[in-house]
Amino acid sequence: MNNLVYVYYVIFYLSLTYGLFFFVTGLWGFAKNGRKQITNHKPKTRFAILIAARNEEKVIGNLIGSLKKQNYPEDLYKIYVIANNCTDNTAKVAKKAGAELLPCEVPVKTKGDVLKHIFAKFMDKDDVDAFAIFDADNIVDPNFLKEMNNALLSGFNVAEGNRDSKNVTDNWLSGSYSLFYYMQNFFFNKARMNMGLSAAINGTGFVVKKSIIEKYGFNPLTLTEDSEFTAQCSLNGERIAYVEKAITYDEHPIRFIDSWNQRKRWSKGTLQCLKTYGGRLFANIFKNSNMTSLDMLMMFLAPIVQVVALIMVAMLAGFKYFGIELIDIFSYVFASGILFFIVTYLIGVLTNVFIFKINKQNLKEVTSSIFLFALFILTWIPINIVCMIKKDVTWKPISHDRNVDMEKLLNKNN
Repeated sequence: MNNLVYVYYVIFYLSLTYGLFFFVTGLWGFAKNGRKQITNHKPKTRFAILIAARNEEKVIGNLIGSLKKQNYPEDLYKIYVIANNCTDNTAKVAKKAGAELLPCEVPVKTKGDVLKHIFAKFMDKDDVDAFAIFDADNIVDPNFLKEMNNALLSGFNVAEGNRDSKNVTDNWLSGSYSLFYYMQNFFFNKARMNMGLSAAINGTGFVVKKSIIEKYGFNPLTLTEDSEFTAQCSLNGERIAYVEKAITYDEHPIRFIDSWNQRKRWSKGTLQCLKTYGGRLFANIFKNSNMTSLDMLMMFLAPIVQVVALIMVAMLAGFKYFGIELIDIFSYVFASGILFFIVTYLIGVLTNVFIFKINKQNLKEVTSSIFLFALFILTWIPINIVCMIKKDVTWKPISHDRNVDMEKLLNKNN
């Protein structure tokens, strides 16, 4: 039994260090007077807007409509849709809405495959400075390109926008997704920007200079091309800006089966990134004193840490059952029984209220998400376990049908 106690303490202190790392660094999200790193510039950047779309006829028209209404010179950006593996009228709707269609001439399974193929088409073009990447279900704020132009002309080569939600109030699940991204915006991306470190690409609503793709290429090896690209930026010393005013409204799942499939892909992709880039990120921390590499390594460890935390709680329950006393504060608090879980839960609820409040959400409309967000996080544990056991996880498309008009969305959020 003593050996189990030693194992517990190893797990405890590693988990404590992991948690404190994100807690302390997350506090920089509260900084109000961070260095002004992005300044205003005249429109200059020529954007190619790329949208990989698979059976998105219900929503892609509104995305293109919002992009056509950008507060940015029309001659400085062009919208391209890459319809792939479609069995509906996605291409027809996109063309009617005003986008140019690009053929996908190779077999593709993921968004990363599509982007790799399309980036290659632009390498010989001289009329493009940067790419802006969106998902077909997005709605884009009118100032997105304007703000991203400012970021790129302020010296950044890669920039992530502010990921908001267009269906935060649909149900507890879509609200929990929204809360998850609000937290990532505030406690990670905004905090890292204030610290002078690098933000992370969140899948959609980001821009990258063409020169970066030319220099380093784009060849995703995992299911999560966004996390993988963030890791590659870290290894190559490219700092990613967080542009808070460049807002993208995303559609989140409202069915648990869709959420399960999506998060399973995320978890498996994260584990793939850990396996593929973990060693290089670890070496880069010491070789170049690279804090961003430490950030990415810690993020890639998240699925493992969640499962380890579950094991730690199970060990504590076992120690309590057999009457074995431990001397750390966590086990002492845990011994209080149900009170420990109640206090932990209430702290989480208060955090949820704060995050929704600073994102100007009506608390009455997101009550279920405030109280059920803990369930959303807990369901990630079995997902992680499945991904650790299962060798292959296939990419499964998520259906989108929230046909939201930009003006109505913006009026609601102002």
